[in-house]
Amino acid sequence: MKKTILKTNKLTKTFSTGGVQQHVIKNLDLEIYEGDFTVIMGASGAGKSTLLYTLSGMDAPSLGHVDFMGTDISKLNSDKMALFRRKHCGFVFQQMYLLDNMSIMDNVLACGLLVSKDKKAIASHARKLFADVNLTEDIYKKFPTQVSGGEAQRAAIVRALINKPPVVFADEPTGALNSASGTAVLDTLTKVNKNGQSIVM
Repeated sequence: MKKTILKTNKLTKTFSTGGVQQHVIKNLDLEIYEGDFTVIMGASGAGKSTLLYTLSGMDAPSLGHVDFMGTDISKLNSDKMALFRRKHCGFVFQQMYLLDNMSIMDNVLACGLLVSKDKKAIASHARKLFADVNLTEDIYKKFPTQVSGGEAQRAAIVRALINKPPVVFADEPTGALNSASGTAVLDTLTKVNKNGQSIVM
């Protein structure tokens, strides 16, 4: 039987616009299991990103609870939540947010060094991950502005995986890419999932 990795109870997220309360998420009960590839679908403005950010602790619920691997992250303060995300979550966004003044490899290493100080082990793990997403050494030694959008997004996936998080959250990771690059990124996420990683997209 699969282990529950994320569970919500009466999850509610409300925004106030012009004094009017708008329920973007209302009383949601949801379970996501270890190794799942969960896709959140809906029309523009339906609250997909809000749900993803609330599940990952990037945004706090208005009411209800989010249980992430046995921890009620709804009760964590901002500092503890940041430490929890660092160890347990990987993020891939529509915009890659790679630092232009660092090589792609250094972007990944900088993220890995937030969790472990063993630079040699992190670099070794990074090279394996780059190989897994079909990025060669001549690519990951370049700067983000020197590679294609699809290559940069696959590099962002490596960054999301470097700390071996149980869950990778992907917010419209193909939205800024052309069709071919988008397909390559989705193929990469599928491969990552088949290797045992939980994905919420």
